[in-house]
Amino acid sequence: MAEVAFTRIERRAAVAIIHMIRPDRLNALDAAALEQLGRAVAEVVSDRAVRCAVLTGEGRAFVAGADIEAMRGMTEPAARAFAELGHRTFDAIEAAPLPFIAAVNGFALGGGCELALACDFILAADKAKLGQPEVKLGVIPGFGGTQRLARRVGMARARELIYTGRILGAEEAAQMGLVQGIFPVESLLDEAVRVAQTIADMSPAAVAAAKGVMRDGEGLALAEANALERAAFASCFAHPDQGEGMAAFIEKRPPTFAVRR
Repeated sequence: MAEVAFTRIERRAAVAIIHMIRPDRLNALDAAALEQLGRAVAEVVSDRAVRCAVLTGEGRAFVAGADIEAMRGMTEPAARAFAELGHRTFDAIEAAPLPFIAAVNGFALGGGCELALACDFILAADKAKLGQPEVKLGVIPGFGGTQRLARRVGMARARELIYTGRILGAEEAAQMGLVQGIFPVESLLDEAVRVAQTIADMSPAAVAAAKGVMRDGEGLALAEANALERAAFASCFAHPDQGEGMAAFIEKRPPTFAVRR
């Protein structure tokens, strides 16, 4: 029997869009959906013509959360395996050499909020809802939410949100720095692609270096993090994009950067 499709990849020039397409379940994540998402991420990352990616959902949700029906009867070992699968999938997004933008078109709760947090930043529809309400189900976030949310909004705010299970509207999420832009749902995806294309026009090598240093430096002492920056800055001068970018600036022309390695 053919595998049910939970994801779809769309290309717009150098931007890839991964659509979650399980609208009958509000794009809820079970093991099969996570596996497919992981393969979609790997396919996008392996395509060197792609310079930025957007993640979004179809229907009323980005991803409403993990599939509660699938989780309800899990044993402790099964729950650990499910969490490990979620972490592997989301870690691949965070570790990718190209940026991922979450275009949160609707509900992004529980595992959906965690998926958005694994992306480099979040753009949201004006009616979007975000939160980590797992405690209402007798569990805690299992795909990185206890760690990534605190890194986005601060430990005290993350504790309040996770302990209470409170759901945020887009405006409040933006006020606390969880969301970086709000748009009408009808234009959200086009706006996300516009931002992604702006990133895609930059040096892929420089963007990858910046992403890596910012990711790896988080949590380090400032001196250690700055050492990472110095090393990455110097390594840019061994890449042809540095020569091209600076020559284009001096010659007052658009740069032509190398294909992502």
